[in-house]
Formats: sequence, C-alpha cells, structure tokens
Amino acid sequence: MSAIDSLPPLAEVIRRHALTARKSLGQNFLLDLNLTAKIARQAGDLTACDVLEVGPGPGGLTRALLAEGARRVLAVEKDPRAMAPLAEIAAHYPGRLEVLNADALEIDPTAHLSAPIRVVANLPYNVGTELLTRWLSPPDWPPFWESLTLMFQREVAARITARPGSKAYGRLSILAQWRADARVVMELPPQAFSPPPKVHSAVVHLTALAAPRYPADPRALQSLTARAFQQRRKMLRASLKGLAPDLEDRLAAAGIKPTQRPEEIHLEQWCSLARSLAGGPQNPPGAPMQPHGPAS
Repeated sequence: MSAIDSLPPLAEVIRRHALTARKSLGQNFLLDLNLTAKIARQAGDLTACDVLEVGPGPGGLTRALLAEGARRVLAVEKDPRAMAPLAEIAAHYPGRLEVLNADALEIDPTAHLSAPIRVVANLPYNVGTELLTRWLSPPDWPPFWESLTLMFQREVAARITARPGSKAYGRLSILAQWRADARVVMELPPQAFSPPPKVHSAVVHLTALAAPRYPADPRALQSLTARAFQQRRKMLRASLKGLAPDLEDRLAAAGIKPTQRPEEIHLEQWCSLARSLAGGPQNPPGAPMQPHGPAS
C-alpha cells in the first residue's frame, strides 16, 4: 500500500481511535490508499472544485481527494468517533477540509461549498440510494453538483446504469438517465473493505446534463414509473389501469403497446406518457411522437 501523504496508515488510525466499523451506520472502511486514490481520480481534475464527501469514516478517501488537489472538501460524518482522525487530516491540509458531524440527509451542503461542486463518496449502504435520489430530484435543474462519483453495492450500480429489457432496469435507471450520463467506472471485491461486506461494490460516475434528455414533469414521471414498476410483471394496461379513461390511446401515442411490461419501455416513451398523463400534448394514435431534446 503506497502512501499518498505523510499521515499514518489507515489501519493504524483505526486502532488508535478505536474506530471499528458499525453495521448500524452502514460502515465498511476502504483501507487501501491506492484504491481511494483511484476513486478520487475517477472524479476528474478537482483542483478548481469544491468536493462534498459523505461518510468519510477514518478519512481514506478524504486524504485521496485532498492529495489529488481538491480545492476544498466538505466531509459530512454522522459518527462522532471519526471527528478526531478527520481533525488530524484537516490540520495536515490547513484551510482545505471542513468536517461536519451531522446526518447528510439533514444538511444543506450548498451553505458550505462554492461552485463548481463535485460529490465523491463511499456512501454508507443504508442511505446511499436515498441520497442519490435526492441529488437527482432537486426542484430546480441543473443541480448544485457537476458530477457524482459514488460507491454502491454492485446491484445498485447495475440498476442505475441498466438499459431497457434488462432485469435491473427500473425507476432508479430512469431517474438517473433522464438527467445525467451514468457509467460504472470501477468494481471492488468484498476483500477490499474492513470488515468485508457480503456483496461486491462498484463506483458509478454520473455527469449532470444541462437539461433533462426529454421534457416531462418530474413528479408525474416519478409517480408514473413508481406505479408501473411496483407491478413490473404486469402488462401496462393492467398496472396503469385507472390513470386515464383513454389510457390505451395515450400509450399508443407514446409508442407503447398496452401489452408491454415496464422494463421494455424506453426513457423517451416514459417521458412522453408522463407529459400526456400530466395534461401535456398528446399525439393521436399512429402519429409520430413529439420531438424531444438531444439524448447527448
């Protein structure tokens, strides 16, 4: 394990501060500084960016972000035991690290950061999907962040990047790909962590689009896809029954067959149907779909 700075190895930091990982906090520490440096580099050039990190634990990724030249890092950590080791990192990088002992679900990071902002985190398993959903669903778009470089369970990463027709394709795929470019950039085995989780992990990099790929009301799109994927084995004419008296005509106008199932429907079709059900323009059956913005 190569050193990225003159601070002690993470295993020593954990022993000295009795910072054993707690399952209740979704903690699995990544101790190899080679790997944390590789994750930090997946976020691109950080020298002109502020970075939000959630769940830094003993600070392995925090150190990598600072060593890679991040202009400033805001580390949000719920576990008070991690405050002492993180304070040591802050002293080593004066003026570049702010640590908040707080729940990331309850703070406004923009009050502490200046644009451009990137989010880089080995997210705690128990809040990772909820945080991602919030970051992808702000009331205004573009969001506060330029990109998200996040570690998840490999199954969650597969859902974020899944394409229509796959078993992993669902609401999270649609939400992520509607407003961002998403790709898996790294995979890590359980043995990379302490303690080893029971699942493999993967790092996903998401880049915010200037505007959603296709027009749609966010709430209408989320409500529609929630209803459909809650009954993903059913045909859409059954799972969406009651949404509109002329549902099958609206499905046809969006290029969707009533007998199709939700995992077969492309993002553009979901957005077209969401606009129609929200009172937007509807094409007559057989007519071409409405023109949309570029898919990037």
